[in-house]
Amino acid sequence: MEPNAAQHDTAPTSERVLCGKSRRQFLWDAGMGFAGTALTGLLGDEFFRRQARGADGMTPFSLGGPENPLAPKAPHFAPKAKSVIFLYMYGGPSQIDTFDYKPGMVGMEGKTIQVKTFGRGGHKNEGRIVEPRWKFQPYGQCGKWVSDLFPHVAQHVDKIGFVHSMIADSPIHGSAMLQMNTGKIQSGSPCLGSWVNYGLGSPNRDLPGFVVMLDPRGGPISGPKNWASGYMPATYQATVLRSGGTPILDLARPEGMSDAVQRKLIDAAQHFNGEHRAARLENSDLAARIASYELAYKMQSTAPEAVDLEQESEATKKLYGLQHPRTAVFGRQLLMARRLVERGVRFIQVYSGGNHIDTTWDAHDDLVYNHTLHASETDQPIAALLTDLEQRGLLSETLIVWGGEFGRQPTAEYAKGTGRDHNSYGFTMWLAGGGVKGGISVGKTDELGAIAVEDRFHVKNLHSTILHLMGLDPDRLTYFFGGLDQKLVGVEGAAPIHQLLA
Repeated sequence: MEPNAAQHDTAPTSERVLCGKSRRQFLWDAGMGFAGTALTGLLGDEFFRRQARGADGMTPFSLGGPENPLAPKAPHFAPKAKSVIFLYMYGGPSQIDTFDYKPGMVGMEGKTIQVKTFGRGGHKNEGRIVEPRWKFQPYGQCGKWVSDLFPHVAQHVDKIGFVHSMIADSPIHGSAMLQMNTGKIQSGSPCLGSWVNYGLGSPNRDLPGFVVMLDPRGGPISGPKNWASGYMPATYQATVLRSGGTPILDLARPEGMSDAVQRKLIDAAQHFNGEHRAARLENSDLAARIASYELAYKMQSTAPEAVDLEQESEATKKLYGLQHPRTAVFGRQLLMARRLVERGVRFIQVYSGGNHIDTTWDAHDDLVYNHTLHASETDQPIAALLTDLEQRGLLSETLIVWGGEFGRQPTAEYAKGTGRDHNSYGFTMWLAGGGVKGGISVGKTDELGAIAVEDRFHVKNLHSTILHLMGLDPDRLTYFFGGLDQKLVGVEGAAPIHQLLA
């Protein structure tokens, strides 16, 4: 326990300040800075179950507390999928220019129609039609019509289940993203990856259970709230991996320090931290920070190997498009995602779309430029991921989810130009692998793609489907907080999209 720490017990953790150079600061300066990264993921069973024994033979001290929160747990029923890879197209891709074929729009260019929209100019009740800018063709045995934006993904339609009638509660990026990731439009709730790891734990003790990879052009508008653990312990939040350079910052061992010395420092720190935590077992943030030391130490040897793409064959690199500047970044991310799935990481989310409107799928101005850019960056890598997983026998146990926070309207954003308004009233998402029935399309929007009119499915139904395929009953997966048994799908619950279930 830190000197004088007791007098700070009533203050929030973020407000506790110790004067001078404490023992913890000394250990940090002496070689524990690597744990400064936000690695609050998986913790080995032995940390909570066994007694911590220092490298110098100090007297064992029982850390007490619950078992490892990320120890593997039994699902509610036999799962179809073991892992999820969520391909998040930040900004809202246009369904009527990608996978929701609307031949009836041909010849309507420039026509003004009555339609409820929301965009930069606020709410409007009418708009000017912008016809689909790409040709559609049928693919696969199912004859699914796909636009020329996705020629590579189109080759896999018989593996994919399309949902054309998704709806969300908000047409605003920030709140819509939060709902897609956490089930609620307000911040403060655990995200989908946190719920999956809370319910199932993780089979790999040396890697995080939840990983996020951001577009190198920047993160989404509502930031880390989209991969936070909310009111759950910080153990369940995501670890962010970078696509270039050093994937995980601050992980390398300090120069000149041996493994034995570092192990001794960690053991000593964990001994004293364990004493401090023994009287504060309810403090999940403290437990997570302590856990990050051990996880970070393990990841020094496991994480570099897990994301080392040089181990892959040239044929595999070419498959993902690593040789082309346009596809290299997203290709690297999806290849890393496949390697992480092989190593038992439960939930991986990969973002396409940066922090500026022109670097996201948010096509308010020039639809053709915007969607051509982002589709050309992602089409080949996504198809490669599906091919690679299938060849390795992993697609049947890996659930792939594709989509953004909402879609686009059939009408223009401005009096001139081809950009489209936001559309949370009817948009497309698709799923593949992991127990999904391929070659089908579920739900419909109207003849213009403006609103869902048949088999409307809320974001909560999507979340329910993902949990169900992972072997979790969305109505039984609860976390007590604020006097309620909280659920990802809300108090009222939501049914899976049964048409998608193989």
